[in-house]
Amino acid sequence: MEQAVVEGAVGQALGQSQLTLWSLFLSADWVVKAVMLILLLASVWCWAIILDKTFRLKRLQRRANKFEDEFWSGGSLEELFEQVGQQPSDPMTAVFAAGMREWRRSSAKGLVYSESGKSGLKDRLDRIMQVTVAREIERLERYMMFLASVGSTAPFVGLFGTVWGIMNSFQSIAVTKQTNLAVVAPGIAEALFATALGLIAAIPAVIAYNKLSNDLGRYAGRMETFAGEFIAILSRQIEETS
Repeated sequence: MEQAVVEGAVGQALGQSQLTLWSLFLSADWVVKAVMLILLLASVWCWAIILDKTFRLKRLQRRANKFEDEFWSGGSLEELFEQVGQQPSDPMTAVFAAGMREWRRSSAKGLVYSESGKSGLKDRLDRIMQVTVAREIERLERYMMFLASVGSTAPFVGLFGTVWGIMNSFQSIAVTKQTNLAVVAPGIAEALFATALGLIAAIPAVIAYNKLSNDLGRYAGRMETFAGEFIAILSRQIEETS
């Protein structure tokens, strides 16, 4: 009789050793399943954000290089503004367009050529372009907080699934009054799987958040530098009209 019980336990343990990730999910408690689904969805969404931000920043850097080459080529700013149009396609051209629109508006009203208008025009140009930089960066930083949130909370969500799975294992021991591996292994495996999913979601999110934040900071600095240089050019033109 004892030999039969031992053989049955061994056979059950061998069967559990063949468990796949999918079978672990299917056999998990509904709470652990919910935790796994949340972490999987969070991981997928994080990767979507990471890929979108990475490719977008690379594309914006290429466009910024092209625009700055045209800007510093010595051509007419009016002609460049006509090429950019009223709907700029990237943040760098949006900053340029905002400055040029204010310049044109002030020129049309004759403020560029009056002493009272000159004093306030520089400040308005600076404020308008700084506001444009801040607005464009805010758009680029969209969903970044989701990466930060997943990076900080996903391990704890996985830990919750781990604790729940271990609790189920103890309950199985209490119900069956057996402490062999076949009884506790499924719950422990589910618990460890939830922990692994938490780490899978959190680690890329943290790394990507730090990398993308650094890239966005450099791009913001590039736009602010361009805005300052553009204001200097317009200020020189204002002084030449004196």
